[in-house]
Formats: sequence, structure tokens, C-alpha cells
Amino acid sequence: MNMEQALQTYIAESRGLLHEMEDALLGLEHDPANEEMIGALFRAAHTIKGSAGLFGLDPVVAFTHVVENLLDQLRDGAIAVCEDLIGVLLACCDHIGALIDRVAEAGEALDANQIADGERLLASLRGYLGQAGASQAAFERAGAGPVAADSWLITVQFGPEVLRNGMDPASFLRYLASIGQIVSLRLSADAMPALDQLDPEACYLGFEIGVCGVAGKQAIEDVFEFVREDCKLRIEAPPSHWSQQAAQIEKSAGTGELLGEILTEAGVLTPDELDRALAVQDDGSAPAAAHPPLGQVLVGEGLVPGVVVDVALEKQKQIREQKMQAARFIRVSADKLDQLINRVGELVIAGASASLLAQSAKNAPLQEATAVISRFVEEIREDALRLRMVEIGETFNRFQRVVRDVSRDLGKDIELEIGGAETELDKTVIEKIGDPLTHLVRNAIDHGIEDAARRAACGKPARGKVRLNAYHDSGSIVIEVGDDGGGLSRAKILAKAIERGIVAPDAQLTDGEVFKLIFAAGFSTAAQVTNLSGRGVGLDVVKRNIEALRGTVDIDSREGEGSTVRIRLPLTLAIIDGFLVGVGRSS
Repeated sequence: MNMEQALQTYIAESRGLLHEMEDALLGLEHDPANEEMIGALFRAAHTIKGSAGLFGLDPVVAFTHVVENLLDQLRDGAIAVCEDLIGVLLACCDHIGALIDRVAEAGEALDANQIADGERLLASLRGYLGQAGASQAAFERAGAGPVAADSWLITVQFGPEVLRNGMDPASFLRYLASIGQIVSLRLSADAMPALDQLDPEACYLGFEIGVCGVAGKQAIEDVFEFVREDCKLRIEAPPSHWSQQAAQIEKSAGTGELLGEILTEAGVLTPDELDRALAVQDDGSAPAAAHPPLGQVLVGEGLVPGVVVDVALEKQKQIREQKMQAARFIRVSADKLDQLINRVGELVIAGASASLLAQSAKNAPLQEATAVISRFVEEIREDALRLRMVEIGETFNRFQRVVRDVSRDLGKDIELEIGGAETELDKTVIEKIGDPLTHLVRNAIDHGIEDAARRAACGKPARGKVRLNAYHDSGSIVIEVGDDGGGLSRAKILAKAIERGIVAPDAQLTDGEVFKLIFAAGFSTAAQVTNLSGRGVGLDVVKRNIEALRGTVDIDSREGEGSTVRIRLPLTLAIIDGFLVGVGRSS
């Protein structure tokens, strides 16, 4: 992997980690004492910061370091979770994402607005830390403590292509220093060739490093993630960790029954170490029956102590006794699924042609055979389409942040209720429905839900509700966006439509027909224009986008009680059912 590929991998992984941080922060609003979520936040920020250091992304490192320090104090209980802090950290996630987009992906320097945003957020973070220099002091304290009695021993030999690929071996040492304390360092020149064979562009460096204060073996291996294919790495745990590793195995809730799975699930062995051990075990020079046991290889290679292997073997015995059934999954590229769907579509067309020819030939046995084939093809089609189905819950969950931010901007107290998260929908439809749903949710918050004073006057609870629900109905999927707000005013909508010439003054319209007028281009009943609504732009686009997906949109409303927008979509866009109609000799 060269430097550019490694950078793109970092960008993609960082965006995923930022989504995880956002989900954890929104979860903490409802469960402030959840230590698992706080730990996940810290680990995500730590990974983003550490990997950024490898690529010299100093703005990302500097900002995320302060966020990490605050999360560390949050983890230690020195700072309490509160609503304002959640808001600041969510804004920090957005800023980190903007930094990565600007510095890492575009390769540009920060503009004045981004610098100002960063300074404003840093001031807020340092306020929670207690003093302006708290982050720097915390950083200095992390590297100034007493040297541990024992430490992790890391042996790394970089491959000859490391320098050509743009990697700097010293950057990995800096990364190690950011996650722990380097207590010993020895340069290894074992790979150095004779002078007449020396390649000035090749890397012959190796290190033996002692480090303490790290979270574990996986954290160390992650430091070398971008050179795993071009280095030899060995990580030995200090003896003081052996009992801890044994305890991790005993309390592990993993379901893997292979020795390597048990050790990796408990964090004792990393996946990369397991691959190396399996390669040593299967050296190809002996039949499979003569291969040494994996436990013996792990001990011989110094990857896992013998006492820990014994505990893992006992755990393996327990799992095999308790395990009744194991679910098996396989990851498949979406492109391969699309290719399969296309082939199935061609098969359906070919099958229909064969059936038509059999009918034209009036060959009864052939008609019977093609009918059987058509039935099997239909079953294959349905099975193939099910492979593309994904649950809509992940899409719905993204609106937790939308509801939180928009409701606070408007000074309203609103919660999001989600139903039917397990409902499955075609992946293509899922990808295209996000924008229309976003507009409908924002519209429900802005137009639908009243402010607290008006809700109290109507005898409603101060907190409003926006509902997202999905379910299957008659071969389609129905998605509902509802609210318990003031509902739509028939008279107001009709008057506005007559004023704009959309309908005639004497037109007789049902409630449903009147409510659908809000999807007309440029239609708005808002008294004033805001940054969210009032310009008459949006709902007509929502309607067009849904119709482009071969869907329909309807709306139900009761004035004073709320509204529900109901979207009906096909389960898949991959195949369209059709009829062949014959009239005389034409078809």
C-alpha cells in the first residue's frame, strides 16, 4: 500500500469513526452514565488523532488531541455529561470532519472561517477542562510519569519499499509516543547489505522498542497498519499482563470455537499475528496431518505465553460443549449483487420468450417444461432480490442528529420516535430516499410542531414528537413521517392556492386533494422566511424524487392533532413486472 492509498483508507475510516462518535453522543443524551459509549468515543477520537499523525495532518492532530483529553477526563469521571457538552462535542465531530475534508482529501490549508470555528470550539473545550492550558499539561503529564517496571517489547523490521512508498519510519515512533511511553529504543541494522549492494532508496531500518502505558496489543499493531504488508512485526506482552489476558479469555462472550478465534476475540492475539502463525503452521513442506498444533506455533513464535494458550484451550472446550448452532455469513460486493440481478433479469426475459414459443408451437410437453422452468426462475429472482434488501433502521437513526440540531435551532423540545427499523428495502432505494426524508423531517419540525407555549395552551405536553415508521404493505414499502403538531389548515392552504391561481375559486376539493397542494412548486403558507422554510422550495422536489423512484406520496392531517406524510415505494427497482397482451394476431 503506497502513501496515497493509505491516506484514502484513513479518510474513509475516519468518516466511519465520526459517525460512530455522533451515534454515541446522541445515545449519551439519554444514558449519560453509559461507560461503554464514553469508551467508544475516546477510542474513536484516539484512532483519528493517532493515524492523522502518520500523514502529517497537524491541524487534525492538534484539534483532536484536545477533544481526546476532554473525553479522557469524561471517562475518568472528572467531567460530567450534560446537554451543553454533548452539543459542543457534536460540533467538534463536524469540525474534525471538515478538517479531514480540507486538509487530508483536498490537500488545502484551512480558511479563515475554519480557523475561527476551531478556536471557538477549543475555547469551549478548555472551559470544560478547567483552564486554557489544561490540554497541553495533560499531554506533558502523559509522558512524564515513572517508567513502568515492565513494558511491551516491539520488534519491527521495515521492508525495502517503505521509503519509496512515501512512508517515514520515524513517524511510526512518533505515533507510538502518542499512545504510550517509549522506555527503550534500539536501532537494528541486521538487514543492512554490503556497501556494494546498498540501494540508497531502499529501507533497511529495524527497531526494538520498549513501550508502556498502551491500551493493548491491537493498539500497538494499529500503529503499523499502513505498512503491515511491508514490515515484519512482533509484539510481546509483559509478564504482568499474562494473568490479565487469561482473565479476558475466561470472561469473553465470543462464539468462535477455533483457538485463533478465541485468542483474537479476547484481544490476546491480533488478526495479523494469527495470519502469520497460520502461515508458519502450514509451511507446505509437510502433509496437513503433520502440521504442528496452532498453540505450539504461537508459543514457539513468542506470540502468546504457554499459560495463556492453556486457558484458551479450556475455553475452547467449554464453547464446543455449549455451542448448538452457529450462524454463518459472507460479505459480497454490491457490484456482484447488481451483476447477479442483471443476469436474473435476462433469465426472466429468456424464460418468457421460451414460454411464448412453446405456446405458439402448441407443444403440451414443452409448455409443461417451460412452466416448471418459469416457476424456478421466479423463485431465483425473488431470492436474488432478497440479497439486495437492507434494513431501513440505519437510515432512520441518522435523523436523531437532524431532529436534535433543528429543534434546538428553533427553540423547540422535540424527540424522534422510530418504528419498523427492521423493515427491509432495496439498497438502491435506501440510498435515494435519504434527501426526501430529511426535508420532510425538517418540515415537520419547523411547520408541524408548535412551540412550548402554544402546545401548553392546547393541553399538549411540552415535548413534541416526530415519528418515522416503515412497514410492508401489498408488495410495497410504506414510510411514514408524522408529527403531533398543529396539523394542516384546510382553509389556509385553499386560500393560498386560490391566491396563486393553482385552483379555481369555485373548485370542490376533498381534504386529501387540498393537502396535496402543499407539494405544488413554489407553494408555501409560512408567514415569514427562515433559513429552514418559507421560500416555497422543497416539497415539490420531494414529490418529484419520490415519483422518480416509482413511488407515490399522500398526506393525512387533523388540525390541532398533527400530520402524517405517507410514502409508498416499490420494494425494488431492479425488475418491473409486466404483462404481454395479445389482440388478434398482434401482441
